Amino acid sequence: MRTIFNFKHAAITMGSAAMLFVAACKKEAVPNPAKTAGTPKSTTLRADAIGASGPKGVCYVEVNNADIRNVGYYKLTTGQQLFDIAIIFAANINYNTSTQTAELYFNTNVNNVLANRNTYVQPLQSRGIKVLLSILGNHQGAGICNFPSQAAAQAFAQQLANAVNTYGLDGIDFDDEYADYGNNGTGQPNSSSFVYLVTALRSLLPNKIISFYNYGPASSRLSFNGVTVGSKINYSWNAIYGTYSVPNVPGLSAANLGPAAIDIQATSSSTAASLATQTVNNNYGIYLYYNLPNSDVHTYLSSVSAQLYGSGKNTVYDTSTAITGVTFFADVNYAGAGMGALPKGNYTLSQLQAYGFVNDWASSVKIPTGWTVTMYADDNFTGTSWTLTSSNSNFVGLSPNANDLVSSVKIQ
Repeated sequence: MRTIFNFKHAAITMGSAAMLFVAACKKEAVPNPAKTAGTPKSTTLRADAIGASGPKGVCYVEVNNADIRNVGYYKLTTGQQLFDIAIIFAANINYNTSTQTAELYFNTNVNNVLANRNTYVQPLQSRGIKVLLSILGNHQGAGICNFPSQAAAQAFAQQLANAVNTYGLDGIDFDDEYADYGNNGTGQPNSSSFVYLVTALRSLLPNKIISFYNYGPASSRLSFNGVTVGSKINYSWNAIYGTYSVPNVPGLSAANLGPAAIDIQATSSSTAASLATQTVNNNYGIYLYYNLPNSDVHTYLSSVSAQLYGSGKNTVYDTSTAITGVTFFADVNYAGAGMGALPKGNYTLSQLQAYGFVNDWASSVKIPTGWTVTMYADDNFTGTSWTLTSSNSNFVGLSPNANDLVSSVKIQ
């Protein structure tokens, strides 16, 4: 994982997963106010955060380790949402050696978020938060910078557009990491690939957000034949956490750039506050956060929000609008991918899966006070059972061990 002055994201852990090749497109129900292709971007006005005057907050969430719904629980003391854009980190670019083409790939946790969009994505969108899908390489030689032709870039852009439309997302974020260009006989980065890709995607998604994590070979290949990446995307931000560096992306104004980037779990609060002050003083429009955990970090985030939005505008962690119910987690200590809160009732495996549950997956559970949960090792309330009357942080400690064994549940 990148920390301060080092690499950014943890490499994706590969497991059983879903791969998206072709998906039915649908029309957008409500146009997104993001700028369309060819729309000049303001050189004087900053696009303000949701309901507040100041930079937009953009937050990457490692969905292998954390619940993206936490983005929606952070608000300013004045009631506005702290974060404007949540980014699902991350989908991958795989390389099919048989067809010699790039393919969009979702690991288990990313697929869980997308397949259960009503549980994970829609609650954020209902608060006005835009949800993007981050795209990066997967050590197989395929990346955003080495499409061998315009047609190949167009084909992959279509896969991305299909994902956005199928899962009701608000856009795509590009991250040129972990491609390992040259593996599997693939080509090295070229000057046309990224421009072709964003041009095709903008045509397919004229009213969606396209952003660029300013890193890797793509960061020095931002124009081709007179077309700039900056004329096709909405935003770009600094890629090195704990630092302040203005991305050099021709075509984007200060309002669309984020020079400050922090790792919530690694950057000190004093540094985070200083970077926020610089962002405001220099009139830049984006502040980038990474690594939002499942735990409550509102005190840390207050050091940022007070600088971005004004004295007294601290951050609060407000879960009062969350649905009350039982929540299972993939890892011990309520970590890893979560799921939708389960109201009282009886749930077979298929019914659990509708809430984002995965068979033989749960390792911990949060239970509201006064509720009782009976877990079963097999579907249809059969097999070994365990009865819990309070939250349990580690199923290994149950007798017998219940870790990764639950397949149906009764909640009273």
